[in-house]
Amino acid sequence: MLRGVSVERKYPVPLTLHQLWMVSLCAPVSRDARASRLTLYPYKRVNDGRARKWLTEEWEISTRPALLDRLDDLARVGYRAQAEQRFDVSPLAWDIALYVDVVRNGFAAGHLEEADAWRLLHQIVPQARGAYGSWAQYAQGYLMGRLVWMDLLRGTESESFPAPQSVSDEHLRRLLDPANTESPWHLAPWEAISRPDRTR
Repeated sequence: MLRGVSVERKYPVPLTLHQLWMVSLCAPVSRDARASRLTLYPYKRVNDGRARKWLTEEWEISTRPALLDRLDDLARVGYRAQAEQRFDVSPLAWDIALYVDVVRNGFAAGHLEEADAWRLLHQIVPQARGAYGSWAQYAQGYLMGRLVWMDLLRGTESESFPAPQSVSDEHLRRLLDPANTESPWHLAPWEAISRPDRTR
């Protein structure tokens, strides 16, 4: 049983530059110290039960069909549909970050094989590349999406924010900070996805 071992032990082959770029699309979501930002598996230690619990509690996903339906919705419509209707903005980065986070947890929970997870991540790349030209632009799109999402939550029964906006702002600042050599956004620059893939 591998539960609790380091993710590098279970998945020892480092991601290629393109793979890291795709995984890094959900870096703004992954603020938890237990999160892995350099692997397809979303946590530093193997814990498939945690992924299953998170998908069930946060997304009401407990089966592969439910996972695929939710991913399809995030890719085609997502929260940006409500944002466009109410605020005349389309924060695609927010939906993309959530999409990648759900794919990674779906893989960890056993709803997706590794090849399926990479195929789903590849499908979202054209939208991200078409809408943004840098990680800084992507971060701004994500931030706009988070602000819209919080506004949509206000006044509802589910009004609960996982972190204050200042925490999210600081996390994005660290991701973009040129001095942060551990940031996946510096390890896989935005333009890397447009170049031939290579090992890191």
